[in-house]
Amino acid sequence: MSIRDWPEGERPREKLLGRGAESLSDAELLAIFLRTGCAGQSAVDLARTLLQQFGNLGELLSADKASFCRARGLGEAKFVQLQAVLELARRHLGEQLQREHVLTSPAKVGEFLLAQLRQSRQEVFGVLFLDAQHRLIAWEKMFFGTIDGASVHPREVVRRALDHNAAAVIFAHNHPSGVAEPSESDRRITRQLQEALQLVDVRVLDHVIAGAGYTVSLAERGLL
Repeated sequence: MSIRDWPEGERPREKLLGRGAESLSDAELLAIFLRTGCAGQSAVDLARTLLQQFGNLGELLSADKASFCRARGLGEAKFVQLQAVLELARRHLGEQLQREHVLTSPAKVGEFLLAQLRQSRQEVFGVLFLDAQHRLIAWEKMFFGTIDGASVHPREVVRRALDHNAAAVIFAHNHPSGVAEPSESDRRITRQLQEALQLVDVRVLDHVIAGAGYTVSLAERGLL
């Protein structure tokens, strides 16, 4: 049965307009993005098949171009469209943080960092540079490593903090394994960075680790 034959209130687009985007399932949201299905499958059926094939929505959104384009109903045009949507979401979250006091918006900080880091298959270490009111000046991905770790250089972090005239920073990195528990090396590099930045009067407010759909704050764990 085509989606056009469904009751109007159950069609994904009409459901979104009537009840809001949060009322839709992952498959229904994906169906709106896909717009059309394939022979014998509605857009929602195709979306369910794709979610099953990739495992979950996060894996689909973070798939590389080759894996994405191999899937039925997808292709290069859809890949480009998806990357544009994801980048719009990241920029929107960044603009929200620039307007707000970061410490009053920990949930938005977590959302922003997840959006920035969750797609990477390797470890990425980045820094949120903040002004004296703890508003966002800049976000920079500074160091890139293998799945086992990234080499973080305190001198470079200090240099960029001075370049931005930052008063405070929040560190962030991802664990490609999906498990965001802080390791001993995470705590060690945080201490080294704190000591280096203290010399130039820049406060370290937090170190956030991004996992599979969630984050862990070292500050909330009492590890700073």
